Amino acid sequence: MLPLRDNVPTRHFAVVTVGLILVNVGVWLLYQLPDLEGSVRQSAFFPCDVDASCDAPSWPWPLTALTAMFLHGSWEHIAGNMLFLWIFGNNVEDAMGRLRYLLFYLLAGAAATATQAFVTLAFGSAADAQIPNVGASGAIAGVMGAYLVLLPHARVLTWFVFVLREIPAGLYLLFWFVFQLWVGSFSLVHPEQGGGVAFFAHVGGFVSGMLMVKLFAQAADARAGLLR
Repeated sequence: MLPLRDNVPTRHFAVVTVGLILVNVGVWLLYQLPDLEGSVRQSAFFPCDVDASCDAPSWPWPLTALTAMFLHGSWEHIAGNMLFLWIFGNNVEDAMGRLRYLLFYLLAGAAATATQAFVTLAFGSAADAQIPNVGASGAIAGVMGAYLVLLPHARVLTWFVFVLREIPAGLYLLFWFVFQLWVGSFSLVHPEQGGGVAFFAHVGGFVSGMLMVKLFAQAADARAGLLR
């Protein structure tokens, strides 16, 4: 199920959301594409670096926990993430204000990274802990969790196989979250060789977004009232 747009207008241009998209795309084009393997080796987050069970990358893990949020592994990876960020991020930014939204985004990304690192180190193998973590999806999952709290009655135009349907945002986001949790749990039992999607980063980001949103949103109830 691929979201294409929602039906909630914004009151202000989403400067931070657009800025985050531009930064991610710029990092991908200018830093990663010339040397994808090298950029991941230097700037990705490695869970094993937290407990010093592997050779440390070029940068310390508190820094790579941040830089990894702006790295991606493929064109498909960055395109999907930026689409989700645009659809759900502009309304969350509108509810929070620009500076609060930026701080919220970074904290959600940190919570996502911490969740994935904990699960990997506690339940994964030594090889799992050496797989680099990259991507903005944990932070974006936090934005999606905030959107669920703020605008559950919005409608999202969604592309199924050859079919377009508008479905309630609450239904779409809850289905997405349950799917991440289910597939993440399955991956603990049957891990994908060579790595895969960091599903527990999505889970951690989404839950943290739901928990933090009321601390950051400004007049959230009034804005959500557009849909009541």
